[in-house]
Amino acid sequence: MTDSGLQPVDNEADCFHDECGVFGIFGKPEAATVVTLGLHALQHRGQEAAGIVAFDGQQFSVERHVGLIGDTFTKRSVMDRLPGDRAIGHNRYSTTGGEGLRNIQPFFAEFAGGGFAISHNGNITNALTLQSELQKRGSIFSSTSDTEVILHLIATSEKTRIVPKFIEAISKLEGAYSLVGLSEKKMIGARDPLGIRPLCIGDLDGAYILASETCALDIIGARFVRDVAPGEVVVITSTGIESHFPFDKKSPRLCIFEYVYFARPDSNIEGRNVYEARKKIGEELARECPVDADVIIPVPDSGTPAAIGFAQQANLPFELGIIRNHYVGRTFIAPSSAIRHMGVKLKLNPNRNMIEGKRVVLVDDSIVRGTTSQKIVKLVREAGAREVHMRIASPPTMSSCFYGVDTPEKSKLLASRMSVSDMADFIRVDSLGFVSIDGLYRAIREPGRNAECPQFCDACFTGDYPTTLTDQEDYVNLRSMSLLANNG
Repeated sequence: MTDSGLQPVDNEADCFHDECGVFGIFGKPEAATVVTLGLHALQHRGQEAAGIVAFDGQQFSVERHVGLIGDTFTKRSVMDRLPGDRAIGHNRYSTTGGEGLRNIQPFFAEFAGGGFAISHNGNITNALTLQSELQKRGSIFSSTSDTEVILHLIATSEKTRIVPKFIEAISKLEGAYSLVGLSEKKMIGARDPLGIRPLCIGDLDGAYILASETCALDIIGARFVRDVAPGEVVVITSTGIESHFPFDKKSPRLCIFEYVYFARPDSNIEGRNVYEARKKIGEELARECPVDADVIIPVPDSGTPAAIGFAQQANLPFELGIIRNHYVGRTFIAPSSAIRHMGVKLKLNPNRNMIEGKRVVLVDDSIVRGTTSQKIVKLVREAGAREVHMRIASPPTMSSCFYGVDTPEKSKLLASRMSVSDMADFIRVDSLGFVSIDGLYRAIREPGRNAECPQFCDACFTGDYPTTLTDQEDYVNLRSMSLLANNG
């Protein structure tokens, strides 16, 4: 979710970031410890900050910290401050202007009927409008996150019980959301009517779990129960789980980029294994964009499954020709301009023995601005490649995302202003190819699978936005003034 309700941009980033992972458990002693493990498994969905809210039957406890889960919530002093058998948590990715404790989730508030905490993955595209209406009625906001809008809508609802309040609040939202809420007696989960962002249900020895991905269930040994359906509200109490469908049913539009990049390869999203889907995309890519070459090399790590599929379909060797240093982070890069200028070399190093004298095909998941691709191609050429071709396991990214994914504005996207041929010249490859949108669908939507999702949200490739973008004009104006902050 984002500052003031629409998706901001990182003006320097040359990759996509999903904004946030959510996790909750109800009815398990030392629940916060389980949430910590779940968030650790979801760390790929947000690395800048994390928070946990727990309830022990008497009071809520809140801990929110900047940094990775393993650097903050593994401290005994922190976990001792989070007692209780129910808790929810959140991983956050932020961009320009979004740092600071006030934007870290879960958000917590004391309502007239008791405390309530909420975590959110997605983006509310009418949050600016809703915030303005709430402020005119006297609401005071303490963050720049669209998630706080949801809290105010719940607080100002004239319904008397928390579940009707919650449903009334989310009925006013546009955009994408997967929510996990916690009251004194209930844990509540919800997906928007199109199911753009994922959310699943698990069971750990009788304790119900809500999580963004199934990999968070695996780490704690929980059993996958099912996905939360698009438009569904699930209410978990000490007596079990109940389901509500308060909205008119719509054709689901799960974000297709979950399969391309965002989700962990070992997760299953809507009945489809992500790793398997990425291999299938690579196979389609090899069929659509064949190339006479000697070796297939992934751009680590997100390009690896697609590169395996490409190599198998093309009957060419697959090699790890680029090695990634996993121990380079922002804190290392930031202090010195001299180090910053080393750029991609800090993170990626060519394996010369696999490259020298060969015709190389680099497989990556996407091209955003193209600057990182330029540097990777240069590395491979300097390692002695005779030819360098690039194949991309997604269609050209033409449009910005407004549903919880950090993307540059449209004018900054390379594919929005260049032809494929011009892009090839820009990144200095001998040839460039993208999987088609039809090929992407063929890879992901196999017969007998994804039956409930005949179409995905593919707006970043097609410009076909499945919801109203009420605040888009205001968002563009605010973005130009660098006022927006991304919170998950």
